[in-house]
Amino acid sequence: MTLQNRVDPFGTIRAVPARGQLMGNRGILHDDRRVVRRTHAHQAWVACALSYKGRDRKPLMWPGRYTELFFLDEATALASGHRPCATCRRDRFKAFTAAWKAVHGGPEEGRSLPQTIDRALHRARIARGGRKVTSEARAADLPDGTIIARGEDAFLILKGSLHLWGFEGYGEALPLGEGPVTVLTPAPLLKVLRHGYRPEVHPSLTGDNV
Repeated sequence: MTLQNRVDPFGTIRAVPARGQLMGNRGILHDDRRVVRRTHAHQAWVACALSYKGRDRKPLMWPGRYTELFFLDEATALASGHRPCATCRRDRFKAFTAAWKAVHGGPEEGRSLPQTIDRALHRARIARGGRKVTSEARAADLPDGTIIARGEDAFLILKGSLHLWGFEGYGEALPLGEGPVTVLTPAPLLKVLRHGYRPEVHPSLTGDNV
């Protein structure tokens, strides 16, 4: 059975066989029949490695355990509002938080930096009722690693071109075009990308490194 655990850049959790390169966590979202019932259970949305120190895992979406979500790559995870995990992706977390502090400052009083980041991201990624928060901008003004939408299609911005997003990978380079686009990557993360943080991208873009 194909489980509903694959996240697209719009933040929608879909039933797709391909797993992608990263796993994510938003808490327990599924019921005892492994049916997803909600978008999230807490604010700490993280993007994790597919495996870590050989830890044994029960079957996916085990009753009472968090729902394992999967992303094509880190650019997709960021677009859907996740940040690097501080445990299994420690190096990426350190690079990410260094960029975050440079553009957003340190932790709020009485909170850790991850808690501060999670609170800021939660406000910027999802609205009341589960609707994804988006913004508008010109594609040419956005940093590499941003994912935008045109209609029902999502595109990664990379080196002055657009690449059509898909569950299996990216398409060939296309012109950025003119006019406004819908930005799927949350606004606080755009600032992190502008500062120089570069998310990992799927190998379908081999030869292009965000």
